[in-house]
Amino acid sequence: MASSNRSVRALVLALSSCAALILGGCASEVSGTAVAISGATIAPTTTTNPPTSTPTPEIDDGGSVDIDVQIGECVNLGGTVDEAAIANATCGSPQSNYVVFAKTPTSAECPEDADQYYYETYFDIEQGALCLDIDWQVGGCMDLVGEFAQRIDCATPGADTRRVVTILQGTSSVDDCPDPALYGFEKDSRNFVVCVERL
Repeated sequence: MASSNRSVRALVLALSSCAALILGGCASEVSGTAVAISGATIAPTTTTNPPTSTPTPEIDDGGSVDIDVQIGECVNLGGTVDEAAIANATCGSPQSNYVVFAKTPTSAECPEDADQYYYETYFDIEQGALCLDIDWQVGGCMDLVGEFAQRIDCATPGADTRRVVTILQGTSSVDDCPDPALYGFEKDSRNFVVCVERL
């Protein structure tokens, strides 16, 4: 980062009960923190970006982050809850785990059904935020163990691996998934649902 007083924070939607960490003051180096999204709920799986053929409305309300990424582009979000790191990635690639679906001045302005928020602060004041969904790809797999989702080979599933069966537009009800045995992640604010199976 350009300034030694800039700190980087990421907000992550936990798969278990929501918890909040109190964010500290300015750091002397780049650092990140992951905090559960307040008020959000989640089924036994996670969400995704809708197919590019039927995009959801873009939200670009400004704000400033150091990474040069546009709505619809993907990132690799990693590190730890205390030291988050973000980098550009090609959607669907092994490195990509989140897609940017909105950009806002503060993380509080991201829709509550975001999988994760990434925001940057300057002297403890938020300068901008990226609203993120997991970069699900139909037929592809993500492992949800750990602090951040990770793309993996479906042939070698991890401890909590999900494969996307379909992404349904125009509905946010898991009841519309084609098989009752499937799990779904509802995106009420953008009216789509991701139907997945556990491997």
